[in-house]
Amino acid sequence: MADRGPISRLRRIAALVGLGFRRTLGKAKSGSSRRLLLSLTGVAVAIMLMITVSGVALGLASQSAVQSEDVDYWVVPEGGSLNTIAVSTEGPQLGATHGLTERLQRDERVRYATPVLMQVVPVESPSGDAPEYILFVGVIAPEDTTPTIAGLSTASLQTGDPYYDNGTYNGTWTGEVVVNAATAELLNASNGSAIVPTGEAPGPLRVEAVSDGEFQTGIGAAPVALVHLSELQATTGATGDDAADQLLVSTNDPAVRERLTGLYPNTVVVTRAGIAAQETSLSSLPVAMGVAALVVALLVGLLFTATMMGLEVTNDRTALATFTALGYSERSLSVLVVAETVSLAALGGLLGVALGALGIVATNGIVAATLGVPSLALLRPELLGYGFAVALLIGLLSAPYPIWLSRRTDALEVMRR
Repeated sequence: MADRGPISRLRRIAALVGLGFRRTLGKAKSGSSRRLLLSLTGVAVAIMLMITVSGVALGLASQSAVQSEDVDYWVVPEGGSLNTIAVSTEGPQLGATHGLTERLQRDERVRYATPVLMQVVPVESPSGDAPEYILFVGVIAPEDTTPTIAGLSTASLQTGDPYYDNGTYNGTWTGEVVVNAATAELLNASNGSAIVPTGEAPGPLRVEAVSDGEFQTGIGAAPVALVHLSELQATTGATGDDAADQLLVSTNDPAVRERLTGLYPNTVVVTRAGIAAQETSLSSLPVAMGVAALVVALLVGLLFTATMMGLEVTNDRTALATFTALGYSERSLSVLVVAETVSLAALGGLLGVALGALGIVATNGIVAATLGVPSLALLRPELLGYGFAVALLIGLLSAPYPIWLSRRTDALEVMRR
């Protein structure tokens, strides 16, 4: 009596899967079935487009990440309300930030704390034509340390925030600005150059240093200028609420997080890994792009694979009838069809992953040549694994239709022919 134990069943299934893979690979190599080649191409193209679009989405999602090498916690608003300290201007912001920072600095566990205000400010261009737009980052420069914020060091800024004087904006105007290379190139600026906002600033702005650091976004290095918080508030009209977008805190004591959690209503405390600096109307675009790419890849892959494998099963009825005559059960034939379908999708997935990587490289090359942007899409190893996993999912979801067709094959009728 035949052994029908679990090990025996697993061996039979493994043998059927191996047979299905060898049959598919043999047909693909020989080119004997145009239907299989067309299905393989369809899956490959679907996966290629998904990976390329997902790479662009990852690139877009990586922008506006404010990061400091020394910061352990960020306090950011999760929503705004006029009834709370988290006020709403262009987006949810924190209020009364100077006083709060001063109280945190008195905590022995805190190495330093600084609010961060980020505003896109139009400044006069060297040509005198349309203004250029620079991302200004306002901070309070800590004492005894010079953290790097948004790719720029605070070393060239006076410590503290001299223009803010005990709740008023009547202190000493420094006009100090630290810019990155992208800003210096855009404004043709160097040490000592003046930067003139198009609005009414309380005083002049002067470049103290040009940094090699970059604030990378999904479309390359952004032009950034680092200034004192109060001077940016005064330049952009954010003095009424003493507003900032987030609060950066450096500490070695995890217990500080509990205190930070209670600072403001409707805020969250996150860790060093990085954080979105400002909510914008495009914040959901990368997610939407990724989801759309996945849905399109699944639909295209399913249509190609299910249809072509169905036609292949119909055309391969003689072989299926032969397997039945040799003693293969319906269940065994179903496993064989699933193995062939999934292996076909896997081959298409491998080709699609390779083409997708090339697609990302080509996209970045085209963007660099036409727009002058170093990179737009990101290529990560996880993205390639994601593409192959989606290909396998396409194969599994496509299998029921060819299985149904295989079970409609009448072995005796086929053999009589």
